[in-house]
Amino acid sequence: MFEHSEDLLRLGVEWLRLFVEALGAITIFVGLLATLRVLWRDKRYSQARVTFARYLTFALELQLAADVLSTSVSPSWDQIGKLAAIAVIRTALNYFLHQEMKEEERAQQAPSGALPAR
Repeated sequence: MFEHSEDLLRLGVEWLRLFVEALGAITIFVGLLATLRVLWRDKRYSQARVTFARYLTFALELQLAADVLSTSVSPSWDQIGKLAAIAVIRTALNYFLHQEMKEEERAQQAPSGALPAR
């Protein structure tokens, strides 16, 4: 009975992981469409970059959540090490994307001709 329950839990977590990964991919696709819309409508490259960066940071968080799910049921030390490396890389990507978004937003809010403060 217990073995069967554990198998069901693993199967459920695997399906949830696939769902979260799919949401991440869909988020990137929707972000691409939103970015193209900004480029088409406003023809502002900097605004398009900020738009896409927002979607990309959310997708990275979803992908990290999917990785956490994949190691949540009876993880090995190898899986934990890989998750840690992936988490560090994705967190760093998220941090730098966030910094770039803030920089772009400051540049957009600055009066034309003025350089944004760093």
